[in-house]
Amino acid sequence: MDRKKLIIVLGAGGMGAAYASRLYDSGNDEIAFIASGERYLRLKTGGVMINGKHYQIPVLSPEDPGPSADLVIVALKHQHLQSALPLLQNFVGEETVFVSIMNGLDSEPMIASVYGEEKILYATAVGIDAQRTENVVNYSKGGTIFFGEADNSLLSQRVKEVQAIFDRAGIPYQTPTDMVRIMWWKFMINVGINQASAILRAPYGVFQSSPHAQQIMESAMREVLLLAAPNGVNLVEADIQDWYAFLNTLDPDGKTSMLQDIEAGRKTEVEIFGGKVLEMGKETGIRTPVNEILFHAIKVIEDQGKAR
Repeated sequence: MDRKKLIIVLGAGGMGAAYASRLYDSGNDEIAFIASGERYLRLKTGGVMINGKHYQIPVLSPEDPGPSADLVIVALKHQHLQSALPLLQNFVGEETVFVSIMNGLDSEPMIASVYGEEKILYATAVGIDAQRTENVVNYSKGGTIFFGEADNSLLSQRVKEVQAIFDRAGIPYQTPTDMVRIMWWKFMINVGINQASAILRAPYGVFQSSPHAQQIMESAMREVLLLAAPNGVNLVEADIQDWYAFLNTLDPDGKTSMLQDIEAGRKTEVEIFGGKVLEMGKETGIRTPVNEILFHAIKVIEDQGKAR
């Protein structure tokens, strides 16, 4: 039997904890969080509670000497990534592979700038409805991880090895031929539902049933469609409708990560959603008025939260 793989999860929020628990429960591979300071102590002493079950998943400190991880799953908020990447220095070797399930289009280039593009697989998670409060995480849908090389016409050995890890843990995944297109599809989804839910303070159920909420969400998404072609990405109107097959499986009371941040008074990821759309719109000369309104409205809500 092949040796157990070492899998490190950077980020113990909703998605990171949910997938870490699946890997831990399988018992087929070694799984650990990595953290520093107060977060390290909190995870080391209190663990995490996931769907009512307490998990004392091992926690590594950046000062630990290794060994090198086979797989690093990155599940952070965008604003925490740059400062967290140095935590992994002692655990990245020649064979280490990174899979980032973070939102947006920027995490892979950021990780590659520190550890090398040759270590990166593209990835995104769709349909998981994890919600976190302190160290308590609950989810009803585990979603699907889409991952792979940019082009998966022929599967690389490292893609096959990560597939085997997910198979052993029972984590649903897909490896599409055109992974860049899938990354943009998820980006389009987040631009729509994350921002609309933050403005409306609306859970998934509102977007499952209200044509008015759907119109706001889709209007933001269509501006991403306009930006896709100049960036060499084939997104079409049907891709918006395909999102509903995932949306309608989610817990109607579940909330997007951005709405959770708004309600908790935390900084949101609006810069990598509406902010990214505005940036690309300026570069291409394409107007993006819906995202401009959503971006500035969410920044006002953020500022009000700070004031409180």
